[in-house]
Amino acid sequence: MNATRAIFLAAAGVILTGLALPKLAGDTDTAPVSVTPTSAVATSAAPSPTPSPSPAGTPPPADPIALPGPVPARGEGTFQYGTAGGPVFGRGGTVHRYRVAVERGSNEDVTEFAVAVDKALGDQRSWIAGGHRMQRVPDGQAHEFTVYLATGETAQRMCAAGGVNIQAGGRPYTSCRTSGRVIINLDRWRLSIPDYTSAKVPLSVYRTYVVNHEVGHQLGRQHELCPGAGRPAPVMMQQTLGLDGCAANPWPYLNGRRYTGPLK
Repeated sequence: MNATRAIFLAAAGVILTGLALPKLAGDTDTAPVSVTPTSAVATSAAPSPTPSPSPAGTPPPADPIALPGPVPARGEGTFQYGTAGGPVFGRGGTVHRYRVAVERGSNEDVTEFAVAVDKALGDQRSWIAGGHRMQRVPDGQAHEFTVYLATGETAQRMCAAGGVNIQAGGRPYTSCRTSGRVIINLDRWRLSIPDYTSAKVPLSVYRTYVVNHEVGHQLGRQHELCPGAGRPAPVMMQQTLGLDGCAANPWPYLNGRRYTGPLK
């Protein structure tokens, strides 16, 4: 294990308590298709550099490895909530209703974020393959949890208020889930992680992974470990901290069956 990985793992195991987060405006707390690992196997090579900004007027690639340009470290600390709902994904089981919200000052669009979250949770390889149904609802309607996209500093405060430390190497790094809140770190949403970028795994795959991982916690799932070198990483593995020889995988279900690893 290299020194950077050790720092990540050590930092991820620290739990903070006693930190208070001001109530967020409008927020309410409440308690199969196969993936071929060879297309997304992480290697031990050094991470690829972050892509240079595109020339003015030239859009970034349709499915980039990471997004160019600076990422806001802090926003306004308040959120814009989605005002539209969506269909019910899944055919049977409990309906889990969720809102989406994007921090003001993050330079992200709440509608685009909602589309990405729906794409992750509405896929037949996601949690709806196993007795869950999902539905996005507009702000103001009853919901079980909210999926937030927050700048690093705001994500750290929100996660710490729920007893979770997301720091690694002295900076907010991971995302988290606390009671009724799935909190996605903007840094990871835009930049992905070294093991994904070095393997040239598209950013959209990481985004799908992080949504499914944190919503998995909301559904009561625990962390899992890599089941073996070269095999797909379980979605409940802490892939953000490294793949440990596994291949990037954003889905809870592969070939129609729940895919797991040893409990951590």
